[in-house]
Amino acid sequence: MSTGLIIALIVIVAAVVVVAAVLSLRGRGAQHGRGLKRRFGPEYDRTVARHDGDEKAAERELAERVERHGSLREQPLEPAERQRYEDRWTAAQERFVDSPREAVAEADRLLAELAEARGFPGGGQYDEQFNALSVHHADHVHGYRRVHAVVSAHTNARQDGDGRTDTEDMRAAMVEARALFEDLVGPPRSREESRTPNGESQARAGQPRDGRHDSRGLLPGAFNRRHAKGS
Repeated sequence: MSTGLIIALIVIVAAVVVVAAVLSLRGRGAQHGRGLKRRFGPEYDRTVARHDGDEKAAERELAERVERHGSLREQPLEPAERQRYEDRWTAAQERFVDSPREAVAEADRLLAELAEARGFPGGGQYDEQFNALSVHHADHVHGYRRVHAVVSAHTNARQDGDGRTDTEDMRAAMVEARALFEDLVGPPRSREESRTPNGESQARAGQPRDGRHDSRGLLPGAFNRRHAKGS
């Protein structure tokens, strides 16, 4: 075999190896993106939006969340502890009718404390705690973001001399946050168990996982109705 033919074969083999490596990396990248979409659901789309549509940047952020918090194991609650949290949430809902701002602030504190009790980072590290929650409770974590944003907006507005916040926004935040509360107050479960075959979450605000009706999950009538009076 001539030297020229040997060189040609080497070049061809090297080219095949390079092409195979590129295709493999592309395939893994696509699979990585699909895996993150399945895992984070709506939170994936929100993260992409925060990155102005840059999916690669969003996927890097979400992948970092998984790498950092994916191995976290949620701790169970004692029955008495669970009951205390449920009582506090019910009280916050009832308080909303007369003091919506204080009720939302209590919901924000309650979610932070409950998440910490379940083994997530402490509520004093909101960003870190939120990122960890998003890895394990992606379907409902946005409710926490909403109540925390309402509380933060009020704090900033008060510093600027304007403490007004739309009451309907606070009501909607409380309603959405209820779903995360239901997730956290329940027993530890795998991420896959939280989804039905069509990808929707089984846990609903006020609806236990065993399908029985639970009056504790219902929001007070005045809370469910549009609260016309501002706070």
